[in-house]
Amino acid sequence: MRRVVITGANRGVGLGLVQQLGPVADEVFATCRDPAAAEELMTLASPGSNVHVLPLDVADAESLAEASAAVKGPVDLLICNAGVNSGYSGLSGPENALTPDAMDGFADLLRINVAGPFFTVQAFLSHLMDSDAGRVAIISSQMGSQQHDAGNAYAYRASKAGVNNIMVTLSNELDAKGIAVAAYHPGWVRTDMGGPRAHLSVEESAQALTQRFHELDMSQTGRFLNYDGAPMVL
Repeated sequence: MRRVVITGANRGVGLGLVQQLGPVADEVFATCRDPAAAEELMTLASPGSNVHVLPLDVADAESLAEASAAVKGPVDLLICNAGVNSGYSGLSGPENALTPDAMDGFADLLRINVAGPFFTVQAFLSHLMDSDAGRVAIISSQMGSQQHDAGNAYAYRASKAGVNNIMVTLSNELDAKGIAVAAYHPGWVRTDMGGPRAHLSVEESAQALTQRFHELDMSQTGRFLNYDGAPMVL
């Protein structure tokens, strides 16, 4: 993979992927909403580095257009990692119930986690087509699987199920263009989102995902895969 674009690269798995891919790619375009606040990411983009940091809000059409215009030439791998989690609210309960007042937050989460990856792919499609083997990796979650047994986090689960469907539909449309699209569960990772009890470090997850991205080709398009390569149920 020669030229890579990563969204949501300022922390967590996104930052870990920049750290893993920087040494092996020709160029890495690491994006986040506020580069000025991404101190750790900015240290990877020192003068002469092959890591370039770009501002990008995946829920903003103008921001997507500007980021795409800033990347000149082909993109061999687009990693749609940017996402949010608004919590584990359920139907009822004294403190964690979803209420009509929370509807705007629910909609914002779907906009970022579902529409965001779709419009990111659309914005960078011409760059992917300029590559001789363009690839799209969407960071999803096992919580988006219809087989996941739980009764909370409705908005987050719906968003990851939705982006899995987006992935399948993109893979069908882009098949004729030779662009492979797959979704990945990064594991339960010790990040701000995953919490301190999670099984994997950021480095472990990012290392495994990097290997999965090296393996991504047209034989895997449309698939939902675990960080270790095992197939996941959509």
